[in-house]
Amino acid sequence: MSMAGVLVNMATVLLGSLAGLLFRKGIPERVTSAVMIGLGLCTAYIGIDGALAGENVLVVIAAMVGGAITGTLLDIDGALERLGKRVERRFRREKGESVSIAEGFVTATLLFCVGAMTVNGALNAGISGDNRLLYTKSMLDLFSSAMLAASLGAGVALAAAAVLVLEGGLVLLSGLLAPVLTPAAVAEMTCAGSLIIIAIGVNLMGLAKIKVANYLPAIVLAPVIVRIAAALSGLLGR
Repeated sequence: MSMAGVLVNMATVLLGSLAGLLFRKGIPERVTSAVMIGLGLCTAYIGIDGALAGENVLVVIAAMVGGAITGTLLDIDGALERLGKRVERRFRREKGESVSIAEGFVTATLLFCVGAMTVNGALNAGISGDNRLLYTKSMLDLFSSAMLAASLGAGVALAAAAVLVLEGGLVLLSGLLAPVLTPAAVAEMTCAGSLIIIAIGVNLMGLAKIKVANYLPAIVLAPVIVRIAAALSGLLGR
């Protein structure tokens, strides 16, 4: 078991975010708006590419519906917004407009924590001590965090904590999670997460204002549904 890859990934997110924040100060508003749309398009592309990993559309539908119901009842999006507003009072743009800490945090967290590289990389580090996949992901996150922070602000840096908690948790629990997170489960979990990433892209482009965080439970439900479906299939002899 090795946490080196997790710590490196957390550090690259922080370093990239700091670089983006420094660069952000000299960017005109019209350029920032253009970059936001560009990031939205790239984010949507990443989501579409990841969604193709899904192998069973019924599992994803069930996960997204169950996730939406659970997240809406728990008001996850509202909770994050309230937390973000507390921090936003300390961060102001020169013109007095508040920086959306919550938006930056949620967007960056999903991009950095959802996907096969996160799950497989953490499991490899936990089971065999192999951090190579997490190191590769760290380099990608370094540049992604810089671009995101330049547009979305300081909230992106907070995603480093989410990377530490999620990837670190997967490493520590890898022995228990490996039998559950089968390739089929990871595929559907990645698909559900990628659909959420598409929604983030839509938000970044200003086409809608989807309460993305309310769909987060779908990522957890997807592998659970895969497990249940496999058990039912075994009972029915299929």
